[in-house]
Amino acid sequence: MRAVGKLGFELAGILFTVVAFWIPFYFIIVNAGKDVPESSLLNLSLPSSFRFWENVKTVVEARDFMLIRAFFNSTVLTVVSIAILIVLCAMAGYVLQRRTDRATPVFNFLILAGLIIPPAIVPTIWVMDGIGIFKTLFGLVLVEVALGFPFAVLLYKGFMSVIPREVDEAAVIDGCGGLRLFFGIILPLLQPVTATVIVLSAVTIFNDFTNPLYFLPGSDNVTVQLTLYNFQSQYVTQYNLLFTNILLITLPPFVLFLIFNKRIVSGMTAGSVKG
Repeated sequence: MRAVGKLGFELAGILFTVVAFWIPFYFIIVNAGKDVPESSLLNLSLPSSFRFWENVKTVVEARDFMLIRAFFNSTVLTVVSIAILIVLCAMAGYVLQRRTDRATPVFNFLILAGLIIPPAIVPTIWVMDGIGIFKTLFGLVLVEVALGFPFAVLLYKGFMSVIPREVDEAAVIDGCGGLRLFFGIILPLLQPVTATVIVLSAVTIFNDFTNPLYFLPGSDNVTVQLTLYNFQSQYVTQYNLLFTNILLITLPPFVLFLIFNKRIVSGMTAGSVKG
């Protein structure tokens, strides 16, 4: 009886995955290969004439190769943000896990508050404009780091609990200073959770739509998600080009997620053995 129930749950999970993910993905692929009249029907039928490569060429060349510029901006934004996140969050997680004093509960509360309290758009723009980083890539990097900081710190803090304190003590006895201890010994031990932070943050930042729209306006600063506006307007939408654009900007994070899927799971569960 238990075997039948387990099989039923597995089939239900497979069915849910097919309905929630693979059918929409198939819908994007088939409509990306159609012409404008066929794609406007928005159905799951195969195209009568396969025009995928023509649509890709049109999307890439649209508005003076805006998609290429958007890929460059999104890549720089993602790489720089992740590099800062790894260093800052690993150091913060290390300190919060190793030190236990009166200020520790306050810092833990602030980290949790960062996950709960939604960001305020208008005050953030006012502050950024006041210090001269509004409409700059550096300003958007700081926003992405601030938004991803609480979750990454919790991951690092949980993973840090499985690293014995004796490692720190032995390194100090051998003459390691604080920075050498962290970057030479502790940070290399954090590779599993670092891989998790890299993949999750890369997918989130690369696919971010609202923050570049608010904090980095302008055609020269466009990111990949904002290129979706190239093929839709108030009265006309070129669905074949729109779906082709969606497919092109979805593939990089999708491939990254598939490659590092096991590392994500191991990194998120590694700190659950010891609290």
